[in-house]
Amino acid sequence: MKIALYGRDFNDSVLPFVQEVFDALTANQIEITVYQKFFEFIKNKLVLPHNLATFSGHKELVNRADILVSLGGDGTLLDTLSFVRDSQIPVIGINFGRLGFLASINKSEIDAAIKALVNGEYTIDKRSLLNLESKTGLFNDENFALNDITIHRRDDSAMMIIHAYMNGEFVNSYWADGLIIATPTGSTAYSLSCGGPIILPSAQNFVITPVAPHNLNVRPIIVPDDVELTFEVEARSTKFLLTCDSRTETVDRSVKININKAKFNINLIRLNNETFLTTLRNKLLWGIDTRNY
Repeated sequence: MKIALYGRDFNDSVLPFVQEVFDALTANQIEITVYQKFFEFIKNKLVLPHNLATFSGHKELVNRADILVSLGGDGTLLDTLSFVRDSQIPVIGINFGRLGFLASINKSEIDAAIKALVNGEYTIDKRSLLNLESKTGLFNDENFALNDITIHRRDDSAMMIIHAYMNGEFVNSYWADGLIIATPTGSTAYSLSCGGPIILPSAQNFVITPVAPHNLNVRPIIVPDDVELTFEVEARSTKFLLTCDSRTETVDRSVKININKAKFNINLIRLNNETFLTTLRNKLLWGIDTRNY
């Protein structure tokens, strides 16, 4: 089995857990490939196997990994999309962060998780992505998002008006600080913090969630994922911010944004002892009430 590792820089408190990952992979005779920048960060801090292979981009990864393991929080796992893209390489995250809806493996479960990967004790969750199109070619060939695409005002600008259309039909003009278009996967991220609903990953929907809307009767709306959404921005400022997950660009307000479902999915690994509902209960502390005890 060939496993690739991706990570970001982190504080030294995480080093023992990263060492445990390498030790578990080595003990199971797994061929390891490490993201080049991450390797440079850890090479003098850990005891690493000899002759580690490295990768720097999408093309290098494709033939070197059966599985990609993300070391960090949900943001780190989102970074892996740039390397996986449409290769169908499955991804799993070991959570060194806080909440971790996507990076669901706890630091205390590293050895058991590696053994489960080796023994094939997991299933694949196919997660839909958003695809962004514009005449200016925003985000180039990384114009996709697993969590959400967000239209947002700049820090120094006033409230914006975002005109939204679905398959060419006018939906609404949102007077707000911004607008979030989220997948079911992203429904537990930024959209949730702005009052959006939780959507099960298998649902074939997107959700449009306003950020701090001026009109309080404007609420999130769930739409089918087979539609094309179009957005036009009206604002005092000549520029606004546009994000694809963690990637951000500053865009001229004259640019029209088209969003639809991407033509490929991302494969997330779910260990056999996990379900989406158990993750919700554990992460959101559902049912944890001192009055019950």
